Amino acid sequence: MQLSSKKILALSDSHGDIHTLTLIFNWAKTNMVDTVIFLGDGIYDLLRTQIETGFTCDVYAVRGNGDFGKSIPESAVLDLSDHRFFLCHGHRYSLYNGFDTLIAIAQNNGADAALFGHTHVPYCKTQNGILLLNPGSISRPRSNAGATFAVIECLPELKVNFWNIGEERITKAKKIKR
Repeated sequence: MQLSSKKILALSDSHGDIHTLTLIFNWAKTNMVDTVIFLGDGIYDLLRTQIETGFTCDVYAVRGNGDFGKSIPESAVLDLSDHRFFLCHGHRYSLYNGFDTLIAIAQNNGADAALFGHTHVPYCKTQNGILLLNPGSISRPRSNAGATFAVIECLPELKVNFWNIGEERITKAKKIKR
């Protein structure tokens, strides 16, 4: 399915932190985000937060190892703005041993990018022609970057910016290596 989109909010690992998700959705409303991609571990936080904030846009989600319920897929392929994304939480792809498995699956699905969570560490690098993107964790970060999410701009190329979540405000991240 081909959908048109220019700005994608990519986030993961909310683990029940509705307060932070509400802050992000309110920010996204004012920053003209078209689409939300949630990469697992807190999937049931999404609907509740959308209702509370009145933030309506297209939302795509995959289930993480901390999510339960068979109705949500563990992975998905999504076409947005002439780009194909492979979405997963990452817990099934041996991420701590490298990205070879994830890259192979993304390539087999004809994807330009593989988006994943699970490690709670923001990451963005192109490897073997695949953009690998982990937006980090919005509630339980495991790096010095702190709580983060990413915004992908779909231009002819994919442009990624990371954002930090503070007490009550969101600022552009400055220290995330790519």
